[in-house]
Amino acid sequence: MRRHRYLRPSLSLPQIYLYRAPVDFRKQANSLAVLVEQELGHNPFTGALYAFTNRQRNKIKCLMWEDNGFVLYYKALAEEKFKWPKASDELMLLTGEQINWLLDGYDIALLKGHKTLHYEAVN
Repeated sequence: MRRHRYLRPSLSLPQIYLYRAPVDFRKQANSLAVLVEQELGHNPFTGALYAFTNRQRNKIKCLMWEDNGFVLYYKALAEEKFKWPKASDELMLLTGEQINWLLDGYDIALLKGHKTLHYEAVN
């Protein structure tokens, strides 16, 4: 039986970024916003969602500005680890569906559709 999950990122969020390197989880909303601004060069007040994990990959924090304050979503697994993509300097852009798959424990790096083909002629 599928349970309802009410406190999840919306499937319709237009911008979701996955920060691949582990983060010190003593950081709260303002410190994570400084990281978004200074390390990533993004404006943390646009309403984009930023997802972070700790070194053990058993916790996740999502940061998002909503109208007049930061929303901080926090999930700590009792067992297991999140299937986090390998650390990289690049942010990974996700869909609302992908961030929820990640929260459910799926390896989003493996959930890829067929590659898009671009042709200029039939022959």
